[in-house]
Amino acid sequence: MTPEDFPRAFASAFSAQDAAALSALMHDDSDLITPTGQYAEGRPAIEAALAAEFAGVFQDARLVKGKLRLRALGPGAALITQRYVVTGAKNESGADLPRCALILTATLAATPAGWQALAAQLSILTD
Repeated sequence: MTPEDFPRAFASAFSAQDAAALSALMHDDSDLITPTGQYAEGRPAIEAALAAEFAGVFQDARLVKGKLRLRALGPGAALITQRYVVTGAKNESGADLPRCALILTATLAATPAGWQALAAQLSILTD
């Protein structure tokens, strides 16, 4: 996988509500901030946080890729900023929420397991 492939793999795993596959994209000691503001350190905590997201507001959500901005930080390091459109999110009562924009910002590193995120943040955009 290349840094350009990372956002597609992320969207596929998110849309499948596969917390294990998403956490596998993260380095063992990485950290993640979820769209609802949960903070998790380390792969097991990240998997648990994402599983909670998929049991709640994002249980039927899908991501559609938008614009990618990729910046090389040096050999084996990159910063990505990937825009997505989120559909299928639901509120606490189970009613559909309107489509919204989500942005993934991640610092990636080439590791023996391939390109993985050292840190990532998912933010809901207002525009």
